[in-house]
Amino acid sequence: MFRRRPGIRTLAAVLCAALAVGLAQAPAGAAPPESEVNAVGEPFTGTAPDGSVRGFVDAHSHLFSYEAFGGRMLCGRPFHPEGITKALADCPDHLPNGELALIENLLRHGSPLGTHDPVGWPTFEDWPAPDSLTHQQAYHKWVERAWRGGLRLMVNQLVANRQLCEIYPLKQNTCDEMEILRVQARRTLELQEYIDERSGGPGRGWFRVVRTPAEARQVITGGKLAVVLGVETSEPFGCRQTFGIPHCTRGQIDRRLDELHAMGVRSMFLCHKYDNALCGVRFDSGAQGVIVNLGNLLSTGRFWQARTCTGPEHDNPIEPGGVIPDFLAGLLPPPLYPPAPHCNVHGLTGLGEYALQGMMRRGMMIDIDHMSVKAADRTLDLLEAAGYPGVLSSHSWMEPAYQHRIYALGGMITSYGFGSERFTEEWRRTEHLRDEHGVPGYGYGLDANGLGALPPPRAGNAGNPVRYPFRSFDGGVTLDRQRTGQRVWDVNTDGVAHYGLVPDWIEDLRLVAGDPIVRDMAAGAESFLRTWQAAASR
Repeated sequence: MFRRRPGIRTLAAVLCAALAVGLAQAPAGAAPPESEVNAVGEPFTGTAPDGSVRGFVDAHSHLFSYEAFGGRMLCGRPFHPEGITKALADCPDHLPNGELALIENLLRHGSPLGTHDPVGWPTFEDWPAPDSLTHQQAYHKWVERAWRGGLRLMVNQLVANRQLCEIYPLKQNTCDEMEILRVQARRTLELQEYIDERSGGPGRGWFRVVRTPAEARQVITGGKLAVVLGVETSEPFGCRQTFGIPHCTRGQIDRRLDELHAMGVRSMFLCHKYDNALCGVRFDSGAQGVIVNLGNLLSTGRFWQARTCTGPEHDNPIEPGGVIPDFLAGLLPPPLYPPAPHCNVHGLTGLGEYALQGMMRRGMMIDIDHMSVKAADRTLDLLEAAGYPGVLSSHSWMEPAYQHRIYALGGMITSYGFGSERFTEEWRRTEHLRDEHGVPGYGYGLDANGLGALPPPRAGNAGNPVRYPFRSFDGGVTLDRQRTGQRVWDVNTDGVAHYGLVPDWIEDLRLVAGDPIVRDMAAGAESFLRTWQAAASR
């Protein structure tokens, strides 16, 4: 990591060295550089003896979030038509040493001050890393390694946040959330075409965007990765609100739902981070909560509104003294909050109920993560009254007391991608619920490229490390340490630095909890398909 701003001579030396490396690695007529996959063998095809598909499910990641928030906040792309040297490059404003990478520094160090080596390909000295949240975590070759290691279904969450986009000073894209969702849906299909071109032609690639559970089952049976489109956005359908006044209508909701469904979207959040005209949100806590609460003020005209909960369910607490930063304390009157436990006073609105009914009519799945307990409770009441099974909790942002209601409906729950020990604790804690309701599998929501940390290396793993090479869960693929350019990653020391290390993390889960956790996770794709099929056939 750089400690001071380099001088002109230092920059010149770096540029010359980079040029020399590029010339040495790509002589005239040679194939362009590319990341290694470091996985040898044939992925599993077909089904288990009972006809179920086998493979892991990631119900929550963001392959194309670099297009969101103005298109300049996140650095790098899952692919670039000109190759890896363009795809895995740092943001221009991070040069020359990361001092101006304010969002990266805030998220990684808790302070706007910090530095990092901005060089991506081929050295990757400082990124990707589990806690480097503004750098690309899901390059397509890394996702390919995860697929070869057993991933069979991924929900690619199209994401947007108008307020964050408008606040961030650097931008090249619109802040219109619906337009950014359209862009990301197109990018997903472009990645499918890109992989097809490198796999022998249309339809031959391992990355397949699917629109129906039957299509997904066919793709997985063929040994490929089924990609479902989801939406996680703060103002779906343009349904923001100002001082409680909605900015959308029922007709607007119907038109946008029709458009999203035609785009292939099959899973959706009704609210995310800020209260909107559809529902109130589950609060963020700590330093992040301060920032998000300010965003709620700018988005809705008011800070979060909370009461002391009277029942066992509650939202995340709003930290005492963590309402507004000190430098704004003289400019904004701070809100006063009652004692914890805190519950958002806002739940599912009339427009929110209308949108929910519209999603059910279209056979879409409703993700209740990020809903306030008041909103989630009402949502589950409506789903239970209709007997509708299409409900998800994809990345541990829901009141745990609702898990039994989701499973009873036939819904699906996937845990956030925690470190190995915490993830296995959550798997064990909920095992009796899955047994009670006959749920066949378990999954994860890694939230890659979602401004959330990836799994860190397991503490104290020296006595029981992942040993390379290791075999995939089905025994068909051998995986060694992953190499991209000059960097080689090892999950024991690097954690899940990028998506390609997910198979290594799952092997680490096996070391912590044994073969049963891997068997449950290998049934995760089947479990998701059953929920989707039950919703789509209503």
